[in-house]
Amino acid sequence: MIKKQIINEEILKSIDSNYVYNNEPINRFKKLNEPENIKLQLENLKNKISLIDNCDLKNNAKKMVFSDGNIKSQIMIVGEGPGEKEDEIGKPFVGDAGNLLNKMLSAININRESVYITNVVNFRPPNNRKPTSTEINRYSIYLRDHILIINPKILIIMGSTAMEALVGNNIKISKDRGKWKEIIIKNKTFTSIVTFHPAYLLRQPDQKKYSWSDLKEIRKKIDELNINI
Repeated sequence: MIKKQIINEEILKSIDSNYVYNNEPINRFKKLNEPENIKLQLENLKNKISLIDNCDLKNNAKKMVFSDGNIKSQIMIVGEGPGEKEDEIGKPFVGDAGNLLNKMLSAININRESVYITNVVNFRPPNNRKPTSTEINRYSIYLRDHILIINPKILIIMGSTAMEALVGNNIKISKDRGKWKEIIIKNKTFTSIVTFHPAYLLRQPDQKKYSWSDLKEIRKKIDELNINI
């Protein structure tokens, strides 16, 4: 034992380095929810989407519209897809529908900057048409990964396209809006609610009363879960 200690001491002395001893274990792995890690995962996802080929949406769009908002937010909003204004700027919900969304959030004391926003499809459909079921299915793979990265406590699903991507197409938004649902993505459960898309409300203003009811439910859930926003 004594010889072994002497040998070890001689080896240490022969190396020109300073050693700092600490009883605390070294953390060699970054936590998944650290901002730097989230940013890296989002960049990797964005890169995957940019490499999509044989896609009419991508081929006809000017820019990819990936996301906007606070990557650490506990509230995530999923819309349909970019419109003309979004396609020009490269951010979701910046046109008339975006202005209405801002007012809707403000009505329940939420600043747009404090939530995280994305769409089902990341490229503008030609002539602002609704994405096809094939396109929805293709992009929903990336959307699910997007949700897992942000890991929100509340997932707000806006419009029938987002509902089809995350809940299914065998239900009607008019019947299922305003109800809390649990969506499971890769064994992780997310509390979600379906509500009307702001673009639909611009076309059908008489439906705003139902949207207001949904917004109050969202505010109530935020308070119940003690979400700081």
